[in-house]
Amino acid sequence: MQLGAPVFAADLARALDALQAPRADIPVIQPAEPFLDMAGEDLRRRIFLTESETGESLCLRPEFTIPVCRAHIAENVATPRRYSYLGQVFRQRREGGNEFYQAGVEDLGEADEARADARALSEARALIAQFAPRRELVILLGDQSVFEAVVAGLGLPSGWQKRLIHAFGNEAALDAMIARLAGPDASIAPDPSVAGFLAVGDAAGLEAYIEGVMQDTGYSTNASRSPAEITARLMDKQSLDATRLPPASLDALKTFLALDVPLDRAGQVLAEFADHAGLDIGAARKQFEARLAALSDRGEDLSVMRWRAAFGRPLDYYTGLVFEISAGEGGALAGGGRYDRLMTLLGAQAPIPAVGFSLWLDRIEAVRAQP
Repeated sequence: MQLGAPVFAADLARALDALQAPRADIPVIQPAEPFLDMAGEDLRRRIFLTESETGESLCLRPEFTIPVCRAHIAENVATPRRYSYLGQVFRQRREGGNEFYQAGVEDLGEADEARADARALSEARALIAQFAPRRELVILLGDQSVFEAVVAGLGLPSGWQKRLIHAFGNEAALDAMIARLAGPDASIAPDPSVAGFLAVGDAAGLEAYIEGVMQDTGYSTNASRSPAEITARLMDKQSLDATRLPPASLDALKTFLALDVPLDRAGQVLAEFADHAGLDIGAARKQFEARLAALSDRGEDLSVMRWRAAFGRPLDYYTGLVFEISAGEGGALAGGGRYDRLMTLLGAQAPIPAVGFSLWLDRIEAVRAQP
């Protein structure tokens, strides 16, 4: 076992082996680009970056999911396939050390998504219960795909849908966007020099104006967006800023984000919400309910878990289930979720369903030390 690992790490390694998930060997030095492109703003600003002698941007391994997936694709391994890992990750944290141990499992290619989701959550809970025994666990679930279905059902422009989906799990950002959808904000009025073009939708005139300004100031289009790109961006922003949600749709979005119920009631509550709001989210509901059934089939007690509609995790690659397990104060002991889009973004030739979870070993160690 690696130097500085928690005392229970060897036992945890054996527990991971028992899950029939072969250990992945992931180098500490990683190419930075995949993390910068796909991991989300919260992780991006915490990464320790460096550079190779050839100028390639590198980083210390900030997490395991992306490199495990990249290794799977590079080795062209058949699916379904499960991997486990246990080792150090390196990222800046507000609390705790910047070098700490994580362990976890990545489950790639399982066609029965509800079964795989239930297995990930169940295995994470069992491991926490094993290595932090006699603790009352708080198990919180969210679902990115249900949120996306609700947003799509409200009839918002695709640009606003992308904004809201990107902010899922960030309560402050979502509140700010909902406030903007409720009414205009004078502070975001366009610059007077371009306001006239935007007001009448004169894209050609705006592009010519921007090109003239760039020529007058000596601003090189080779080092920035072209006048056409800037025009398209401004026109799109103007359209989005002018969008307002009808009161009924705004109330439906607020009502959905306020849902917070025990998991054994979640299916019924979600169905009642969709019916009352008149939203067709049938496909997302079907998968949601299949996951509940799969968890019950594994013997999990849904009454001690909670579903919170607004709950997300600060990584951009999640697409469906998200969850965290904690034991009082001190942050999540485990977290994970589904990330079906990540594999193709990383270069897989065909879509590969994927779900996984991570354990924070330093937090588990702190909980174990409590009386």
